[in-house]
Amino acid sequence: MTQAQTGRGWLIRLWPLVPIAAALIFTSGLLLLFDASPAEAYRAMWDGAFGGQDKILGVLAFWVPLLLASTGLIITFTAGLWNIGVEGQIILGAICASWVALRFSGPAWVLIPLEIGAAMLGGALWAGLSAVLKTRGKVNEIFSGLALNNLAIILTNYLISGPWQPPEGGSFRGTTPFQEAALLPRLWESRFSPLSLILATIAIIGVYYILRGTTWGLKLKALGKNPYSAYLLGVSSERETILAMMACGALAGLGGAVRVLSWFDSLRQSISGGIGFLSLLIVMLAAYRILWVPLIAFFFSVVLNGSITLQLKTQLHSALGGILTGVMVLFVLLFGSAKQLGLSKPTPVSGMIVETPADPLPQGEGARDPLPQGEGATTPLPPGGVGGGND
Repeated sequence: MTQAQTGRGWLIRLWPLVPIAAALIFTSGLLLLFDASPAEAYRAMWDGAFGGQDKILGVLAFWVPLLLASTGLIITFTAGLWNIGVEGQIILGAICASWVALRFSGPAWVLIPLEIGAAMLGGALWAGLSAVLKTRGKVNEIFSGLALNNLAIILTNYLISGPWQPPEGGSFRGTTPFQEAALLPRLWESRFSPLSLILATIAIIGVYYILRGTTWGLKLKALGKNPYSAYLLGVSSERETILAMMACGALAGLGGAVRVLSWFDSLRQSISGGIGFLSLLIVMLAAYRILWVPLIAFFFSVVLNGSITLQLKTQLHSALGGILTGVMVLFVLLFGSAKQLGLSKPTPVSGMIVETPADPLPQGEGARDPLPQGEGATTPLPPGGVGGGND
């Protein structure tokens, strides 16, 4: 391997950092344009995220549900699905966990597993509904996801102001606080639960293994890269679409349970905190590589939590954190991926350079379902599998 090839390989691996660096440079230039000190602004954000034990634990508490939702989205993006409805799946997970917390009594070792199971089931079923609308009703998952997000918000507001309203009367502030046994065990007086971090770690390791070491992972990659080829290999696009969406919904629902049982102590408006939409940005920044997700999700948590104290120490508005993350996504769209820019090397076969053919299928509505759905194709996968690594 030549030195140029080695350098190109490192560039491809580190490419997700390029939009982050470019966004920091752009934001610094913007601050200088308005006679503000970038060093002072970033120092204030750093202090807001790491300036004390409570702040560090707050960063971790926000990071965990963000990590769970992003990990789930890796599954659907691998299968070529834009699961915009992840926000609603987080909310449904929070609602289902709240139902268990409000309806049942008992010790923590009974309530917490029930809440987690109910949250994952609720998120999975909500995502499954979007998948069925796509496979059976030919409704694009983007449109169904946005509709289901709004329905989840409406359902939350109805429950808070109606059946689950506090004894003092209806309110949009939240339900009655949960019993102590129903809450996740938290570290000191913070919102961070070590149990939630353990669950997130298990989730990301499990998804990494599924995508790299199982037949199902290979099927998802085949479906995401070329639906027609996947069909010829016997991959059922209907079944894999539903399973991928439900798996993502289960992890998003778990994130909702973490939010309602540790960050808060009751079901409230905007319980998701926009985590679902943030996770979409994180997966894009990570270029759909799961090993980048924890790092980028942590960076987002640091920026958003650190910007809260930005206005207290400087004359700058706390919206700077949102500007920074938004600019990152803009640069992701501008720069694209290393492969799209022609930085990845073509595959040599027997001394020849083989160019990857373009996808012959039309792009747009229905491109993921070129052939009849169902179990019509039964051709087994080849022993070597299909698709590449997902790291």
